[in-house]
Amino acid sequence: MIDDGPVPADDAFDGSGEAVGRVLGTADATPLQFWTAVADDSYLQLDDVVVTRRELPDREPVTIAGVVTQVRARHEGAQFDSDVFAIADGTLPAQVQEAAEITTTRVDPELYVPPTPGAVVRRAEGDARARALHFDRMERRIPMGTGRDGVPVYLNADFLDGSRGAHVSISGISGVATKTSFATFLLYSVFRSGVLGGDAVNAKALIFNVKGEDLLFLDHPNTRLDDATRAAYAKLGLAAGAFPDVRVHAPPRVGDSSGTPDVSSRLTGVDSFYWTLSEFCADRLLPYVFADADDERQQYTMVVHAVTAHLARYAQPADGGVSIDGVRLGSYTDLVDHIVEQLNDDETRSDWTGSAVGIGTVNAFARRLIGSKKDLGRLIRGDLATRRPHSINTAESAQVTVVDLHNLPDRAQRFVVGVTLRGEFERKEKAGTARPLLFVVLDELNKYAPREGSSPIKEVLLDIAERGRSLGVILVGAQQTASEVERRIVTNSAIRVVGRLDPAEASRPEYGFLPPAQRQRALLAKPGTMFVNQPDIPVPLCLEFPFPAWATRVSEAGHAPSETLRSITQSADPFAVVGSGGADDDIPF
Repeated sequence: MIDDGPVPADDAFDGSGEAVGRVLGTADATPLQFWTAVADDSYLQLDDVVVTRRELPDREPVTIAGVVTQVRARHEGAQFDSDVFAIADGTLPAQVQEAAEITTTRVDPELYVPPTPGAVVRRAEGDARARALHFDRMERRIPMGTGRDGVPVYLNADFLDGSRGAHVSISGISGVATKTSFATFLLYSVFRSGVLGGDAVNAKALIFNVKGEDLLFLDHPNTRLDDATRAAYAKLGLAAGAFPDVRVHAPPRVGDSSGTPDVSSRLTGVDSFYWTLSEFCADRLLPYVFADADDERQQYTMVVHAVTAHLARYAQPADGGVSIDGVRLGSYTDLVDHIVEQLNDDETRSDWTGSAVGIGTVNAFARRLIGSKKDLGRLIRGDLATRRPHSINTAESAQVTVVDLHNLPDRAQRFVVGVTLRGEFERKEKAGTARPLLFVVLDELNKYAPREGSSPIKEVLLDIAERGRSLGVILVGAQQTASEVERRIVTNSAIRVVGRLDPAEASRPEYGFLPPAQRQRALLAKPGTMFVNQPDIPVPLCLEFPFPAWATRVSEAGHAPSETLRSITQSADPFAVVGSGGADDDIPF
């Protein structure tokens, strides 16, 4: 029990709040960490922000601020474990004392001296809290949610948009950690908070939807939105609502010669995406058919690159399909069969692979290629109009582009992600400028960029992680296990976010930035609770972000804005999507 006594008015330094205790004298106090005994009429919980002052001779006082990273309570006067019963009965004198561990976040001025035992510790509020968490030094603040004290918590935009850093890594258990929900809320906050200024109008987001059809309704208001949720958004300076400008792309249905999008819950504002056979050959997309990390360890990768070069050199557009050596091919199956036939022919094999490749290596390639026919046949087409809008290009799309992958098998998902990211990154390279920004949201990052092995997709993601900052490409990657993601991608992520973790995963060194107490709490975190680490704040901040104001499933979806009710194809000039894509026919009048 502590009796602070009355605190003089001049001791209420730096606009801080109520006194909650005094610096403990029975535990070492260091400039970076100390303990405070909590007054009996007060309390401290994890994540509370406090401030104390150290008086110095012949110098200005030093203000030491920090965050509560552990709290304990014990009986003082007890010697044995069984004494608790006697103390409860009143037969043994003792008192309960709580103490809180404080991890220093800011020293002002930067004179690193320990706080004096007995010094008053105050709860940091208002400007004192902002200074303690370095919010006052953030020229552009992105609201991420509210802390345990119900006050907004901010992200420094300089470490997100490439000014001083870029990329976000979000880890947590699937279905519990709300990784995708936090990623979409972060995007909403970036686009709607005003931190990007005039750049927000042209900034884009590319989101890959890999689970169900939950992300297909970002432009629909959530019918479960209530006044409390609206107030939570208002507290963060945001208006609660749906994403205003969204375009959805989905693969064609299997066996559908018209290319109808393969979605069931959303019937408007959806476009099919696919690649023509001519694009597949000319753009050298064959390596992305072999996009597993294990593939690059196989010898047949040399066959992949040789066949890719041959297709780029000799395949000619022909009525929607391609012609190779005078043979017209009208589907992906036809193309695969033709390649395999040429590889099995002793006379033509060397033209496709060179003379140094053994027959066993060629057969391994052929088996793998034949196995891709079922997975990729609906994505690589020779029967659909080439002039019909079918490509994924964020520069010509809405502010938010959602690419639906959930109906595709694993190989097809890898192909779409790899080819799409390569195209977007190359487009940004050619532009040569970091503006407008492109945010890429990719779940299951450990599948596309595993720690071991290499693949075309992994190389693209590494390029984005290492050079994307200068080109304005920001990766927001989510994964269940950061320990299984390529180290260079995680290392290049300036912002690291953790939701609910698996116990075994929480013990991995990738989470060394979490204090021990936060590692334990990550095992219990409820949906909506995240721990966010950013470079200019020494301690990860615990926050809760609001319930999505946009629909996360069809049952929550309100009416979509009218501008998204028509797809790109439906909005286009009908004469512009008819025909096979050759030169315009002569009009006889």
